[in-house]
Amino acid sequence: MLRELSSAQLVAWGNAWLAGRAGLDDAVGAVERDTGPHVVGEVADGLPFEQGAALRSALARLRPRGLSAFRLCLPVPGDPLGLVGGNELNKAALDAREAVLLRLAETRIGLVPSEDRRGSSYLGVSWTPYPAAAADPEPVPLADAEHGLQSAIRESAALFGQVDDISSWGPEVTRALADLRDADRAPAGGLAPGYPQRAHRLAAQADRLAVVVRLAGDDEGRGLSAGQMQSRRDALRMLDSAVRRARVAAYGAAAE
Repeated sequence: MLRELSSAQLVAWGNAWLAGRAGLDDAVGAVERDTGPHVVGEVADGLPFEQGAALRSALARLRPRGLSAFRLCLPVPGDPLGLVGGNELNKAALDAREAVLLRLAETRIGLVPSEDRRGSSYLGVSWTPYPAAAADPEPVPLADAEHGLQSAIRESAALFGQVDDISSWGPEVTRALADLRDADRAPAGGLAPGYPQRAHRLAAQADRLAVVVRLAGDDEGRGLSAGQMQSRRDALRMLDSAVRRARVAAYGAAAE
C-alpha cells in the first residue's frame, strides 16, 4: 500500500469535483500534492484511457462518459473490502491493498495505484485501469463504521494491556499515539469539501489510527514474549479491520 493512500485522496477529491465543490485543477492538485504527478499506466483493450495520460486528462475524458462516483476499496486477503470483481482487478487491488472504483454510465472501471519511479529524482503514482463488474459494492453505513471503530478501540486496548512494555514500540508509535489523543490536530490528507461533518470526524479518527496500526505493525516487538506478541497481533488485526471499514464509509459517504 502506498503510504499516502493515494486511492483515498482520489476518491475524496474526485467526488468533490463531481459534486461541484472543487474544480478539476484543484482536485488533481490536492491528490498530487504530496505524491508527485499521477499518470495512467498500462491500459487493457477496450478501456477509455490513453497510456501515459496525466490524471487530469484521464478524468476529463471520463466525465462525458457518465462518470458519477468514486468509491474506495481497501482489501486484504480474506476481506475484499469494496471489491466487486473481475479477477484481474481483485488480484491487483489485493496486492496493492487499495483501489478506486469508478462508476460510469454504462460500465465500471477499477484503478489500482503503484509507485512510479523514473531515475533517481522522479517519483509519482501510476494508475493501472481494469474492467470491473457492473455492480456497486455493498455500502458501509457511517453509523455502523463508527460503532465498529469504537468497539475495536476498546477491545484492542484490552489486548494491548496484556503487553507489559508498550514503550517497545519506539518513538514513532509514541508520537502517533500522541497525535491520536490530540483531537485538534488534523491528519494529512483527509476529506475534501462537500462531505458531511460526521464523515470528516470519522475519517480523521480512522486516518490517525491507521498511522498507529502501520507503524506498530512494522515494529519487530523485540523483548516481548510469544504471548505478548500474539496479543499485539490480535489487537492490530482488529484495529486494521475497523479502520479500513471506517475509511471506506467516510470516504464513500459523498457517493451514497
